[in-house]
Amino acid sequence: MAKVLTSRSENYSQWYQDLVIKADLAENSAVRGSMVIKPYGYAIWEKMQAELDRMFKETGHENAYFPLFIPKSFFSKEASHVEGFAKECAVVTHYRLKNDEVNGGVMVDPDAKLEEELIVRPTSETIIWNTYKNWIQSYRDLPILINQWANVVRWEMRTRLFLRTAEFLWQEGHTAHATKQEAIDETKQMINVYADFAENFMALPVIKGTKTDNERFAGALETYTIEALMQDGKALQSGTSHFLGQNFAKAFDVKFASKEGTEDYVWATSWGVSTRLMGALIMAHSDDKGLVLPPKLAPYQVVIVPIYRNEEQLAAISEKVNEIVSKLKVKGISVRYDDKDNRKPGWKFAEYELKGVPVRIAIGPRDLENGTVEIARRDTLEKNVTSIEGVDEYIENLLDEIQENIYAKALNFRAENTVKVDTYDAFKKAVKKGGFVLAHWDGTSETEERIKNETKATIRCLPLEYEEEEGVCIFSGKPSKRRVLFAQAY
Repeated sequence: MAKVLTSRSENYSQWYQDLVIKADLAENSAVRGSMVIKPYGYAIWEKMQAELDRMFKETGHENAYFPLFIPKSFFSKEASHVEGFAKECAVVTHYRLKNDEVNGGVMVDPDAKLEEELIVRPTSETIIWNTYKNWIQSYRDLPILINQWANVVRWEMRTRLFLRTAEFLWQEGHTAHATKQEAIDETKQMINVYADFAENFMALPVIKGTKTDNERFAGALETYTIEALMQDGKALQSGTSHFLGQNFAKAFDVKFASKEGTEDYVWATSWGVSTRLMGALIMAHSDDKGLVLPPKLAPYQVVIVPIYRNEEQLAAISEKVNEIVSKLKVKGISVRYDDKDNRKPGWKFAEYELKGVPVRIAIGPRDLENGTVEIARRDTLEKNVTSIEGVDEYIENLLDEIQENIYAKALNFRAENTVKVDTYDAFKKAVKKGGFVLAHWDGTSETEERIKNETKATIRCLPLEYEEEEGVCIFSGKPSKRRVLFAQAY
């Protein structure tokens, strides 16, 4: 029957780990800090990937691919960039193995040392801007709007499946523009694309904002972010878009001839989301029974389980199910008919509940006689009996309702766990409780660091939607014109 999960209230971290593994999403690999994404988990990622890819292409972007290995010297060209990633880089020093005649097995061949070490990409700004130098000569070559789907390596010491792994999957957009304003507009456009995807597909409400100097992407002039709240009261950065100014163009000498005949450096952006979104999807919506998947991202939106005692009953049920399946597929609804005889219906119900399938249909001989089916929805666990005639339209409407309900539940949770505070004592109590905390800050990195060291809360963003409000910093008592968003975070 059901695979038991640790409850969220007992141990949220263990609940998450249990769920990822028992719902067949991913597992730890033989390489420390790396994961194997299993077929069901990868199917969800593919759904995410497909929708994001469509959205990128609708905004004029094209896909390309750049090398996994980056010469070490490239990282030396942009000082703040290398400083931001230096401690996370995996380095390739040799290119060959040989038999170990003394100890057996194989060893690194000391004679096969690379002339220049290669960095396994933590991000691709350097290799891409070195490439763009060959692509850009004139304003006619701009803008360049490129995205790549790839894997990256950041050598994390403390890892958690999907949320923080040494190797992860992502997309990274890298664009080049003739003017500063075009690049800024691109940066803002892409954070809006991410917010649209999060809210309308992941059913995940997010707050858009800019990062502080301390939290900004290494090498960026401005970083835009979307921040989401998980059920344990911690924030999760769910996507970022960076205005890079001319930093990388200057580092790699990427210039262009303008319409006026002058020469200038190109303006740049980069933006990305990763398999961390899988963690967000799990932690924002799921419950103690398992995953709760928004219908738009579920590998299959409907599962049909037959209930029968003999082959004759199964044949009659299957005939009717095939009609239902055909009608659902015409409406673009993905459906799975599980007529395997190796598991009982009760086990299947628990398994599909664990895997978060949005709608479950049960149909047996009595249902055939009555012309009805039993429909269970995963988000509320409610069951309903409806007529087989028109079941396709019923389910089509139900899936929309489930998508909206999952979003509304997450939005209500965020509203209930967002507070405004005006004193440091109230701030510390609010942070300890968990959730988003809106408070005044004096704008200095020193204050930001001291608050972080004392409470483990960071400024998640300076929200783009805010009211100017005179106040004083909760920590220093200095004047402040707005509240910023604090939380403890993953």
